[in-house]
Amino acid sequence: MTQPDDPNQQPPHANQQPPHANQQPYPQPPGYGFPGTPPPPPRRKGRFLKVAGLGCAGALGLVVLIAALSASGGGSDDGGNTAADSSAGTEEKGPDTKKKASEQADGPVKLTAEPAEFSKSVLADGSDYTSVRVTVANDGDDEVSVNPLYFTITDTGGTKHTVELGVDEEQIDTVDLAPGENISGTVTGKGTFTPQYVTYTDGLLGDPVRVDVS
Repeated sequence: MTQPDDPNQQPPHANQQPPHANQQPYPQPPGYGFPGTPPPPPRRKGRFLKVAGLGCAGALGLVVLIAALSASGGGSDDGGNTAADSSAGTEEKGPDTKKKASEQADGPVKLTAEPAEFSKSVLADGSDYTSVRVTVANDGDDEVSVNPLYFTITDTGGTKHTVELGVDEEQIDTVDLAPGENISGTVTGKGTFTPQYVTYTDGLLGDPVRVDVS
């Protein structure tokens, strides 16, 4: 027997599915959900690498700084040792220099020098000149060459004066002295000065002989 339809009953929907008693909601994959929701940002690894790189650079800079300070300290010590060695070398050379000067004084050439009046020659111009009278004696076994150009005059201020040729009438001659011979004459420098010593060099390349002007 057919029951009459309830006037308040809603007709079933064509696509409506009956609910299942044990049905669980399906999980939604990441990035899905509400429309327009962006996916979560990825984790940043660059910050860790940057911090690690800065740490390595700082350690390397510290090592370089320590090495530079060590090298600087070593250089100072070496410089002090070098200065000390140089000073010691200078002190050691002192006796040798005196010995060499003594040997030159004991050589074949004997030299004396004294102040002299300038005797103007026709070759002298209007400048001032200073003359020194020198005597050269050959006390050796070989000939000794004498030439005005072999002399220099050093004044009391330490300035060395070369000889002006032909300006003094009593200039020393150019000769070769045999053993036992000697010769005297003047050597003249340009300008007015006080001569302190005269230096003679045999042949310009020989051993110099120096004597004070007295």
